[in-house]
Amino acid sequence: MPPPVRPRGGLPYPIPNDMDLKRRAARKRQNQPERKRRVTPRRNRPQRARPMLLPAGHGDETETVIERIVPGGLGLGHGGGRTLFVSRAAPGDRVRVRIDREQGRVAHASIVEILEPGPDRVPEPYPLLSRCGADFQHLRYEAQLAAKSAMIGDSLRRIGGIQLDDPVQVAPSPQTWRYRARADWRHDPAQPALGYLETGTHRVIDLPDDPFVLPALGERFAQLRERVAQGRLPEWATELRAAAGDDGISFAPPLELPQPVPVHAKVAGERYAYDADCFFQINPYVLHGLLDDALRFTPEPGSSESASRLAIDLYCGVGLFTVPLARRFERVIGVEGQPRAAEFAQRNVATAGLRNAQIEIASVERWLDGAYRSHGRAPFVLLDPPRAGLPASGLRALPRLRATRITYVSCDPATLARDLKGLLASGYTLHSVAGFDMFPQTHHVEIVAHLERSRES
Repeated sequence: MPPPVRPRGGLPYPIPNDMDLKRRAARKRQNQPERKRRVTPRRNRPQRARPMLLPAGHGDETETVIERIVPGGLGLGHGGGRTLFVSRAAPGDRVRVRIDREQGRVAHASIVEILEPGPDRVPEPYPLLSRCGADFQHLRYEAQLAAKSAMIGDSLRRIGGIQLDDPVQVAPSPQTWRYRARADWRHDPAQPALGYLETGTHRVIDLPDDPFVLPALGERFAQLRERVAQGRLPEWATELRAAAGDDGISFAPPLELPQPVPVHAKVAGERYAYDADCFFQINPYVLHGLLDDALRFTPEPGSSESASRLAIDLYCGVGLFTVPLARRFERVIGVEGQPRAAEFAQRNVATAGLRNAQIEIASVERWLDGAYRSHGRAPFVLLDPPRAGLPASGLRALPRLRATRITYVSCDPATLARDLKGLLASGYTLHSVAGFDMFPQTHHVEIVAHLERSRES
């Protein structure tokens, strides 16, 4: 068949016939890969994993290796384009984590899977307690002490601008479980549950027993659990405080008696009375060493150095430091804002037969505001503030006392570092820092810092 003739004014290319079209289609098929047949319907196919965009966001998962423990007891790692702070982590852990909270290029995360445990990780003896405070029980005890030393040094360096020559020594606790002489249990009648609050929530974790507390308090906890099981614990009793002494237990709110019964404890030869509504250091096993270090730069009892000298004990509580200070100085002033604790401080001073100690019931910052006018220069000041540290107004007023020495007892490295920075700017130098493991199995640590006034200031 002859090819079609292109008419004048027609198309600029020949018109293909049927044979040409078949040849072109065959060549096209030869140059293309064979299409696979669909085996399953599209709706049954597994969904593809959503690709993670960097930096990782809330709910994303990523892998990281924990480099060290930082202030707050968190593990530091890097992954997903972020610096990660991982709860309940151990140095050397290789873990898969989930992002819980974002903060700029930093994120807080929790462990989804431990891919390879670090050398300091051990099995948790009480997993439920990890959810309500025992955030270090997965670490060997030696690693707990090392982490607390590093946290103190890290806080002093980053927050206070203080570079220490040597790591801070943290004195161990002879007891690492069943050491607490005070407890603050929570009761939720709706569940019902008895235990502690889960960290960062208002949810009560129901505990079968409490391995944190001294055996005497553990027995009381078991009795309370029986009451809960029998429905005999009042619904209004949602916060239960207990304190153990050498002669029994004080309990608040008192379920039968009109008020908490006082108990007594002997520390470094001195006898102290207190009850469940008052603050008293929780770990009797390290209390003697803490007291010795806090009084390290005071005159010996009965020494001639104590003549005509004044010591001030801020946040004196029930007088733990006030009583021994009164044996070393001619005059001592204890300042306490909680009336109940101040009442016990007065009682403890009187029981010791000391008449040179005066207890002031007032907020420390308000008392400091005019103290330098009323009392002049104080050679020695000791302060043991709550976790929040010294308020800004108190930090400004404290240097006006021009104390030769200041001893700062703290339970928080960050607020200690902040306050030390202010005191160093006011003319003091840091003499020494020591740690005491008042709170085994947790990231908390007790610290004693000694400062001395510069001669030029």
